[in-house]
Amino acid sequence: MSTSILEKPIVLALNSAWQVIGHRTVRQAIVALTGGDRDNPPALGLDISYPKVGEVGWNFDRPLYLNPLKWEDWLALPIRDFDFTISTAKQQVRVPTVIVTSHYSKMPMTEPRVSRETIYSRDGGVCQYTGEFIGREGNLDHVIPKAQGGRNTFENLVWSKPRLNSLKADRLPHEAGLKLIRQPRAPKKVPVSTTIREAKHPDWLHFIR
Repeated sequence: MSTSILEKPIVLALNSAWQVIGHRTVRQAIVALTGGDRDNPPALGLDISYPKVGEVGWNFDRPLYLNPLKWEDWLALPIRDFDFTISTAKQQVRVPTVIVTSHYSKMPMTEPRVSRETIYSRDGGVCQYTGEFIGREGNLDHVIPKAQGGRNTFENLVWSKPRLNSLKADRLPHEAGLKLIRQPRAPKKVPVSTTIREAKHPDWLHFIR
């Protein structure tokens, strides 16, 4: 098998209600399709069929059908000209791009990662010292400065006017005559599905639009 294709995270994972619950590498997806036990049956590969357009094209916008298949049935699928493939000892196999975990119905939650974008979103583009909307012109400010042991956490980062950020420097807010309009906190956890916005494969577009 090609190591490069096995490690590509191009497989979208769905729960039993066909809701997005994450993504997998091709290797992880094949393990999910071929593994399992009595309590946790193997995942199903989603065969997404497209109509041909002319001699060489395909219409990826309107699937003919979406058919969940067991691994033994997946092995019998024909290879189309746009499919990724892996090689086994006996044959070429179409790479799955969407799998359904038929035994799992929950929606996993995740806490957003600390970043400039998430702090901006949490604070709504509002300076946390003045209450003034400053939009994208703001800076990240460490409430407890790094020089005093402050960390890159949701509880220690706020959106701030650049001028106040410079004025505060390596001091605590009260030492610079500043006061937070509210205590910074970590955002609420969100469904994993909301964090997957970029389609790694055209098949994903039927589930993350």
